[in-house]
Amino acid sequence: MKRLIVLLSVLIAAACSQPVEQADYSEKSVAELHDAMQRGELSSEKLVSWYIDRIEIIDHAGPELRSIIELNPDALTIARALDEEWKTSGGPRGPMHGIPVILKANIDTADRMQTTAGSLALEGHQAAEDAFLVSRLRDAGAVILGKANLSEWANFRSNRSSSGWSSQGGQTRNPYDPTRNPCGSSSGSGVSVSANLTAVAVGTETDGSVVCPSGANGIVGIKPTLGLISRSGIIPIAHSQDTAGPMARTVRDAAILLTAMTGKDPKDPDSAASRDPEDYAAGLAADGLQGKRIGVISDYFGANSSPYIDEILEDSIAAIEAQGATVVRDLSVDIDAAYAGELQVLFYEFKADLNAYLADAGTELSSIDEIIEYNEANADSVMPFFGQERMTEAASKGDLTDEAYLDALETSRGVTRDALDAVMEEHELDALIAPTNSPAWKTDHVNGDNFSVSSSSYSAISGYPNVTVPAGFVFGLPVGLSFIGKHWEDKALIEIAYAFEQATKARKAPDL
Repeated sequence: MKRLIVLLSVLIAAACSQPVEQADYSEKSVAELHDAMQRGELSSEKLVSWYIDRIEIIDHAGPELRSIIELNPDALTIARALDEEWKTSGGPRGPMHGIPVILKANIDTADRMQTTAGSLALEGHQAAEDAFLVSRLRDAGAVILGKANLSEWANFRSNRSSSGWSSQGGQTRNPYDPTRNPCGSSSGSGVSVSANLTAVAVGTETDGSVVCPSGANGIVGIKPTLGLISRSGIIPIAHSQDTAGPMARTVRDAAILLTAMTGKDPKDPDSAASRDPEDYAAGLAADGLQGKRIGVISDYFGANSSPYIDEILEDSIAAIEAQGATVVRDLSVDIDAAYAGELQVLFYEFKADLNAYLADAGTELSSIDEIIEYNEANADSVMPFFGQERMTEAASKGDLTDEAYLDALETSRGVTRDALDAVMEEHELDALIAPTNSPAWKTDHVNGDNFSVSSSSYSAISGYPNVTVPAGFVFGLPVGLSFIGKHWEDKALIEIAYAFEQATKARKAPDL
């Protein structure tokens, strides 16, 4: 009997010593998280706590991805209050209620977090007001979890920068291979979503800064029509091209986040004149490609691409045709004449828009000239790898009444819109496609970035929408497919992208 009692004691002790299996919310969609909350199996507080723990393990230690600059010290308190509201009000405010969101660190939040664009020059700056999109997210019940690292000043400081590096946050790393680059400038936003450090994130794009880090990190990114999301409260590059955009692991989650971010803001003329808000997640269907006409931009086949990307593009075309769409190949969309004008527009507007932001924000450094002076005086910490040629070039420009600026704006936007409109109309297309990115390159602080494929400029310069969706892998590195749409036809484009996603299911989480 004594031996039996001892044996039972040993077995009970062994059972009690076994680790309790913890819930894993990796790859869970917004709808799945909400379903678990509805069943009482999950709370916003528990979810936020899970992400905070995972950030500590993966982002700060482990592979040290460095995607998050700062966590919101009030996130758990906010989540707890939203849980209580859900219980007492009988339900959620909407699909974003209690869902954690990471914001790029150039987006204002009126809380205890900083808004710095990743630069030590703005360290300590706390915004007096939320950006309009942030106020919309708070109204929707989202939990602002933290701020994401980025390419400093949204990658408009130097001609040979390393994407994902900032003087405040260091170098963000690609979760599929930490020696490789996450692309930018919304690097931390893309990595945090891909590595399951948040449910969804917000990035910003001037030319490629949402779609490239989405493609390179194996997630969905939406660069909406210019004006669909207000730009007020975002540290700018150029108002002619700047926009925030949702980044998520699925098209539906990105559409849910986009819906929560949009709205007419009287502080932003393009937003105030935009179309009425829509539910971009409504009506998504697996047969959304049926009967559609999709054009293939020819510049991304053969000598201008690589055999690996060609194979992914061919597989994507086959999947689109299998869903009942007509694919029109070998379309030339020539916008070469727009590039020189685009750069001049960005230089002029960066000076004007940044000066306006700094003056309104009440930062200690109140102009681009003072930022440049600070960087020079603190070069060891702010500029250890690359300089600030773009900033100094921008500072040398005149104001926005200069004829050179007005001509550049008219040419760059006009050439791009005319080229897109002409090919869309001639071939009666619903969208154009092109590879979003090449496989991620090795991060190189000596030589800077090594882009080989980028199709972002079509939608960036024109202001038209672009949705990138995971399309395949090259030696374990993700490649996205960009769907480029017509002006203000964001919803139709999202429906097409969703159908492609459902047909291909190419997203694979990184092995961390």
